[in-house]
Amino acid sequence: MDPAAILTLLTIVLTLATLAATRLAPDVVLMGALAFLVISGILAPAQALVGFSNPGVMTIATLYVVAAGLKETGAVQWLAHRLLGQPRRLRQAQLRVLLPASGLSAFMNNTTVVAMFIPAIQEWASRLKLPPSKLLLPLSYAAILGGTCTLIGTSTNLVVNGLLQSEQGVELAMFSLAWVGVPLVLVGGVFLYLFADRLLPDRQGALEQLEQAREYAVEVVVDAKGPLVGKTIADAGLRSLSHGYLADIERHGKLLTAVPPDTELQESDILVFIGAPECARELRRIHGLRPAGGDVHKLDIAHHRRCLVEAVIGPDFAGLNQTVRESRFRSRYQAVILSISRHGKRLPGKLGDIRLQVGDTLLLETAQDFVDQYRYRKDFLLVSGLNDSTPPDFRKAPIALGVLAGMVAASASGLLSILEAALLAGGAMLVTRCVPASKARRYVDLSVLIVIAASFALGAAMTKTGAAAQIAQWLLLIDGLAPWAALALVYLMTVVFTELITNNAAAVLMFPIAVAVAEQLGVSFMPFTIAIMFAASASFMTPLGYQTNLMVLGPGGYRFTDYLRLGAPLSLLVGITAVGLIPLVWGF
Repeated sequence: MDPAAILTLLTIVLTLATLAATRLAPDVVLMGALAFLVISGILAPAQALVGFSNPGVMTIATLYVVAAGLKETGAVQWLAHRLLGQPRRLRQAQLRVLLPASGLSAFMNNTTVVAMFIPAIQEWASRLKLPPSKLLLPLSYAAILGGTCTLIGTSTNLVVNGLLQSEQGVELAMFSLAWVGVPLVLVGGVFLYLFADRLLPDRQGALEQLEQAREYAVEVVVDAKGPLVGKTIADAGLRSLSHGYLADIERHGKLLTAVPPDTELQESDILVFIGAPECARELRRIHGLRPAGGDVHKLDIAHHRRCLVEAVIGPDFAGLNQTVRESRFRSRYQAVILSISRHGKRLPGKLGDIRLQVGDTLLLETAQDFVDQYRYRKDFLLVSGLNDSTPPDFRKAPIALGVLAGMVAASASGLLSILEAALLAGGAMLVTRCVPASKARRYVDLSVLIVIAASFALGAAMTKTGAAAQIAQWLLLIDGLAPWAALALVYLMTVVFTELITNNAAAVLMFPIAVAVAEQLGVSFMPFTIAIMFAASASFMTPLGYQTNLMVLGPGGYRFTDYLRLGAPLSLLVGITAVGLIPLVWGF
């Protein structure tokens, strides 16, 4: 074997070992490998950096902006609330997780879908007295399976499609993968529905307990034109939030206490919730509720720049021993007090009449730069923002969904390529202000894009030095190996790589090997590259292989063995189905 090929294989083995055995960031490791390949002379700089101009990578970057528009407008949450409903039993809850999650993930970033579904499922678990571990891992698996149905369903599909375009001159259509993806959703969904309850443990999630948190009273008003008017408390999803509970309702000047869950909401009802600071963030994401404090609407701050902040009053605070009203807090700090906690307990009574003392913890709605502005000022002892607390602009949710539908229609009809449709959709999200440009930049995950683009250098080195061809020869040592068996080997190798490293890096590394295997067998490369798409997405056995698996680890209270218990049989079932169907659609 050529020395350059040996050096390339050693580089890849070291890269894989570093990714699997250390906590170094994947983008750092892969950029280090890229740098070594350039410095050692194995690749020219233009060859090493070709991944940064690949259409698949650029499409993924653009779809981050589209996903940002869907999230900022609350479009996914708006859909999820209507699709999930209010199930009464575990079986119903499982069905209402599997069907919408898989369906939405075919057309949206599955990370966004899972992030939006997690709070709703936590609320179910609390209300139904069910452990969240029975529902959250099936949510992740359903989103992964749903993503295999379309070209934009997962970043892996876009990456491999980009490789097919640049190296083989082949481009897949939007629904090309549905012939295999839809059967996988059906097979995997039935398996999860029948066995998830039996194979997953009864384990509570890692939610903060209210008694350990700072306790606030947060007041919201039922919007007269919103969708909650006429709904019961239970149907509106307000009965058992993750971080708080409904204490009272103020209606026409009368206080209703200990309200039953079948109480119907009326316009202008003032709902009083008690709980941790995250309770206010949860309430912001419910369409049809708005803050009760009139001062919130007087803030001269754009909607997309608002966020929730906690601030502890210091000894140099200008309004000490004054009431909130007397302190002119809003005009002085461009912030509105939503609630006050003292010694970890909420303060009862009208907010404007409370006298402010040193050590009081204020829950504020203010601008995003408030934390930086007052972090080192003596007015407050401590200032910290609540992550992801900007209220969604539900008014623009239909626009965001319309943009998404237009993107899918333009691409599926062949009118535009996937990249062109994504670029237009991303631009539409910015022009319609579904997401401002400043926020869109923050949604673009550069670390993921760098991992994918740098992985292309490893694939290019394997092709150039002949390392891919050599690995293909080792795979085909068995004389007379049938194409079906070779396809199964390629699928299995991709699954192993995906569980050890990221799914996109696994797909890029396996692509040249798959093409080399097809060449040595004298058959079409298409079934082998399609197998990589499905195998790289089929990450069910560890929380590390796919981001959505990692997202449910904490909320579901899972351990690594839980993934293996449910994920191993699911992975085997999906693998057998995929390897059996792929050659029937893309013949050898």
